[in-house]
Amino acid sequence: MYAKGQAVIALMEELAPKSYAVADDKIGLQIGTLQKEIRKVLVALDVTDEVVEEAIREDANLIIAHHAVIFRPLPHIQTDTPAGRLYEKLIKHDIAVYISHTNLDVADGGINDMMAEAIGLTVTEPLDEVHTDKLKKLVVFVPKEAAERVREAMFSAGAGGIGNYSHCSFNIDGTGTFLPGEGTDPYIGSKGRLEEVSEVRIETILPQSVERKVVQAMLKAHPYEEVAYDLYSLDLKTRTFGLGRAGRLPKPVTLQELCEKVKEAFEVPMLRVVGDPDKVIRKAAVLGGSGARYVRHAQFAGADVLVTGDIDYHSAHDALAAGMAIIDPGHNVEKIMKQGVASYLERKLAERKWATAVAASQINTEPFRFV
Repeated sequence: MYAKGQAVIALMEELAPKSYAVADDKIGLQIGTLQKEIRKVLVALDVTDEVVEEAIREDANLIIAHHAVIFRPLPHIQTDTPAGRLYEKLIKHDIAVYISHTNLDVADGGINDMMAEAIGLTVTEPLDEVHTDKLKKLVVFVPKEAAERVREAMFSAGAGGIGNYSHCSFNIDGTGTFLPGEGTDPYIGSKGRLEEVSEVRIETILPQSVERKVVQAMLKAHPYEEVAYDLYSLDLKTRTFGLGRAGRLPKPVTLQELCEKVKEAFEVPMLRVVGDPDKVIRKAAVLGGSGARYVRHAQFAGADVLVTGDIDYHSAHDALAAGMAIIDPGHNVEKIMKQGVASYLERKLAERKWATAVAASQINTEPFRFV
């Protein structure tokens, strides 16, 4: 059985929640509908005519891309223009386009983590805070014999984490009362009779970003027809999510040696470098896309070099004057997301035994040629 479009996107948003995106970012469904079964997903960096032709050949009816296919407001859709022909082709072939941009940059396991892992960074931290997940407390009342099952369901869905501790909860034994009315099918007791039941009050905390998932897991595991539970907003905050990553290298290397590593890791034939090739690099920062405005962030994080794209002339001079090295392998290194996201979706769909296939686009959307 194929997965519905909404189900595929729900999996994508588990990886990269829309709430992680920076303000006004062009994310989400941009073309088509998710009200259909998805035969195949094509994961792409950009949505070009070549990528759409690839989707048609592959019989993919959903493209998940990093860069928006509609970035600016459209004054018109004229099918005798390149953009208009692209939109027409997508609609005619019933191919939906969903965009996951800065939310995928920010997310755990997203583009910046993929880049950091590719060059071997460890103990990473964000360069620029974008989103801090708020905490909530969930309280639910469960018959004693079902308490362990309900706790485990909530923990598996993402509840119960405090710092480096997991499976955290507080449990109080007590007595619950209820009187089943007409039309009920009570798990315990019978209609029209007041019941007193030994129950456990379970309290745990959860990040707001997984609230829906945790509540659904709790309701599914709970034996009662009508579940009594409470959700409280807390002033406490949990993890901070942000753009870029800074982390340690396994061992010190020269800037020149790191350049070779970057070329290999991101499959680029050449790159631009700012700094002394013999400079020793112990800590590095990465940021997918255009990172000129984050040079100071990287320096403040203690990085010796920033690996990012689209560095302009004056930013390069400023970095040089500040003693900060830069490796610019280009914006297109974000292509690392194609295989990363495809592997994630393939695994998640297989866990649910859906027949929907996933492929990473093989089209090179790098607009520059190196001569």
